[in-house]
Amino acid sequence: MMRRNRFNQALVAMILAGAALLSQLVFAQDSSKTSTDSRIRNIDGVAAVVNTGYVTRKEIDDRIVALQKQGSKLPDAATLRKTVLERLIIEKIQLQNAEQEGVVVTNKELDKIIGDIAAKNKLTVAELKVKIAATGSTYERYRQMLRDDVIISRYREREVEGKIKISDAEVDNFITDRNRAVAGGGKPARSTPAAKGEPEEIDVAQIFIPADANAGAGAQAEAKKKAESLLREARGDVDFLQLGAIAAKDNPKIKFQELGYRTPDRLPQLFYEAVRNTGSGQVANAVVKSPAGYHVLKVLDRRALVAGAPEPQQSAPQESASTPQNIMVTQTLSRHILLRSRAGLTDQDAERRLAGYRDQVRAKTADFGELAKKYSEDGSAANGGNLGWMGPGDLVPEFDQAMNRLQIGDVSNPVKTEFGWHLIQVLERREAQLTLEKQRQFARAAIRERKFEQAYQDWLRELRDTATVKIINADDPAASPR
Repeated sequence: MMRRNRFNQALVAMILAGAALLSQLVFAQDSSKTSTDSRIRNIDGVAAVVNTGYVTRKEIDDRIVALQKQGSKLPDAATLRKTVLERLIIEKIQLQNAEQEGVVVTNKELDKIIGDIAAKNKLTVAELKVKIAATGSTYERYRQMLRDDVIISRYREREVEGKIKISDAEVDNFITDRNRAVAGGGKPARSTPAAKGEPEEIDVAQIFIPADANAGAGAQAEAKKKAESLLREARGDVDFLQLGAIAAKDNPKIKFQELGYRTPDRLPQLFYEAVRNTGSGQVANAVVKSPAGYHVLKVLDRRALVAGAPEPQQSAPQESASTPQNIMVTQTLSRHILLRSRAGLTDQDAERRLAGYRDQVRAKTADFGELAKKYSEDGSAANGGNLGWMGPGDLVPEFDQAMNRLQIGDVSNPVKTEFGWHLIQVLERREAQLTLEKQRQFARAAIRERKFEQAYQDWLRELRDTATVKIINADDPAASPR
């Protein structure tokens, strides 16, 4: 029940996106009543011309209102307006290109998605329509907004995710590197360096602190200060991966990313210039400033690229004694009590009930397994809530993250997932060797995750650079000539 495959992840993400869209309608006015022709004639209402389409000032206003209602910390008004405008431009470009490429969502598909969203909110479709009308919007507008979201998602999947190639050689190298790291006490073995003048590949990792080029001086200074602080830490005796992971955990906007082995021409030019003379295991001398923000770089490895060797995707796996045969992962044995989301059980009630069970277990007045048998609404109840040994990615993210924070024997606070509310107890942990099939699945997933973020950002920049965009209404602080 708690396991998640890629199809389910995508479906759930779409349902949740639709639910979020429903909530945003409370704050956004219906702009569909204004015809395209009238918007064209009323040029003062247009903030940007995007190819053959438009972004209106009203669209910007509506999006800002929705963000403000979410209670998140936002930049100053001028910066926020520019940021929202840029996001809307990118969305417009994606929708236009998707239409040209024939990406569509049929009415039948949309009806199915809306039905799932209604069920997620414990509503019938008729009740959902009433709820939408109560926001001052229309059901037709809601359908269009949701259709656009689905189209963008499908277009991105086809153009980015669908084009990420992972060769057997890359999988083999990943597993080999992991095994070397384990054998060397966590310190990866160095590859054969390239001789002077020989072609090479460089494995670079970055900690990225975003700061839009249009951000105010205060935001820019704050981002730069954080980047320089991380650079000083990185120069010390610390694990760069852990440093990046901690920074990203403390601030979700900060990203840690390993780019993987790349030839110099496949690295961003700014990155290559910064690490050109940086040795394996060394941190770049200075923070790198790009239009997107600040980057702290470390060269994980440099290795010779054999001249005339086939491209990785052309390499066939070699069955030999040196072929990687194992990869170690941490597995956790846990059990849980699940209270499913349903009519008549509010989040507050579920959280309160589980908190009561937690307190009983911690006070040793009740046994977790016996409580699970009696109260858990999951198929594991008969086995005392035992979920068996689970590895990375086997469970839904919210559950996985809460479980990983627990020490052996600890009981969590109530945790909410798409399945309902959980109380979790960790029983044991172990380092386990994956089967050959499992290890290759693990390696492919890790490589894909690493490649996707860079590919996605590259793709967005390409879309933006190749589009014809004209910012108008120069009297508006949000709009300036491109």
